This record gives sequence, C-alpha cells and structure tokens, in this order.
Amino acid sequence: MANLKEVRTRIESVNSTKQITSAMKMVAASKLRRAQNAITTMRPYAAKLQELMQDLNRSVEQADDNKYAVVRPAEKILLVPVTSNRGLCGAFNTNVIRATVKLINEDYEAQHKAGNLKVFCIGKKGEDFFKSRKFSIYKANHAVFDNLVFTEVVPIAQELMDVFVAGVFDQIIFVYNQFKNAATQLLIHEQFLPVEMPVNDEIKQPEGVDYIFEPGKDEILDELIPKTLKIQVYKMLLDSFASEHGARMTAMHKATDNATELLKDLKLSYNKARQAAITNEILEIVGGANALNG
Repeated sequence: MANLKEVRTRIESVNSTKQITSAMKMVAASKLRRAQNAITTMRPYAAKLQELMQDLNRSVEQADDNKYAVVRPAEKILLVPVTSNRGLCGAFNTNVIRATVKLINEDYEAQHKAGNLKVFCIGKKGEDFFKSRKFSIYKANHAVFDNLVFTEVVPIAQELMDVFVAGVFDQIIFVYNQFKNAATQLLIHEQFLPVEMPVNDEIKQPEGVDYIFEPGKDEILDELIPKTLKIQVYKMLLDSFASEHGARMTAMHKATDNATELLKDLKLSYNKARQAAITNEILEIVGGANALNG
C-alpha cells in the first residue's frame, strides 16, 4: 500500500485536474449555446436554398448551363476534412480523420496512388495528422474558427468553386461532424461539387420545375447558385463548430466524473493507510510498555 505522502500527492493532483476539467466543461457549455443557436437558425434557410438550387439545376440540366453541376470523370479529387484547432474533445477529430483515410483507401485509392488526390485541411488537428503521414496537402486553414462568420467563409467557398470550374478538381468532398445534440454528432461525408441531384425524389417531376426566370436565367445562375454554395459551406462549418463544443463539453463532463470517482477511491486508500499507520503506532507503544513492565 502506498504511504500517506504519496496518496496525499495523488489526491491533490486529481483534485486540481477535476477543477480544470470542470471549468473547461462550463466554458464549452457557454460556447456551445451560441454555436447551437447559430446552426439551428441557419439550417432551415440553408435547406431551402439547397432545395431551390437542386430544382433550378434540374430545370436547366438539359441546357448544361450550370457550370457547378458539370459531372466529369472522377480523376482529380479534393477531400476537405473539417477538424478543430484544439484537442480535449473526445473522438471528435479522430472520427473525421479516420473517415477521410477510409475514403482515400477504399473509394479513391487509384487517384491517391496516381497522385491525383489532395487534402484541404480546415482545422489544425487535421493538418497535423495528414502532414505527418505525408499526404498531399492542397491547402490548410486554421483561422476561420477564430471568427466564424459568413464573410470569413466566403473566400474558402469561392476558392473551392473556382478550382472546380477551372478543372483543377473533378470532385470536392467535405468530411465533417454534423451537430445533433450536445452528446451526439453524426459523421458526414458530403459531395460539395459537382452539385448533386436528390437520389430519392418523393415528388416525381420528369420535366423539372417550370420556372420563370426574372431578370433572366444567366443572372439567376450567376448569383443564386454561388450564394447557395457559399451558404452550404458556412452551414457545414457551423455544424462542425457546434459539434466540437458539444464533444468537448461531454468529454470534460466525463473527465470530471472520473476524477470524482478516483478521488473517492484515493480518499478511501488514504484513510486505510492512515488507520494502518495509527494501529502500528499503538502496537509499538503497547509493545514498548510491556517490555518496560517486563
């Protein structure tokens, strides 16, 4: 059994850790509330814009007027894993990295071996992993999460749209955590470009939606679709940001509970060690007294 000094040192250490994890939990909960409000208010708007963009794409599909919906052979691939800049958030980053590596090894192995697959890392944790594993990194962005507003996301979305239209990449795919609640995040890999049509259309409209374009089709395509794509990127980053704080709050809550349980065990061990020491002292005193009397 450990001596009293060792147990006291461990109790102080665990108690200090518990205070830190408890404070981090409260900070994460405060940030989560703001991030959750942002994503829940954004989702209906983004979903309606996405639906409108798909209907518009269907209506002009035969004319091949939407340059963001052009389907080319998937030879040059860009994967965009969205991780965090900081750790202590459970399996949040690990899940995104594993899903990205799985996509590379299973779906895009030929492109990877041919050197036609690159990774655009959003978040420092993802960049650290892929750089250490010698993956081909196209670019990295850490600063967007320091001030996650739409104006900061627009340059990222615009660059992705430009490289797709220019033919630098044939497919651009995001891998990120979608926020469900504070304890649950859904791992998603979503094709950003080219724009996909719904797989299961509940409403069958073989001729598409009959739109009247005002002021004109070209103006609509040039303004609405790029804006919708930028909103989609913003929504994905908001999802990931809220998921990060939810995962960190949950991880710190579990760490605090574990520290509390460990403190109980350590205090029990301390009391046992102290009682054993007291008993030994009493036995020594009694033994000494008996020796003197004898």
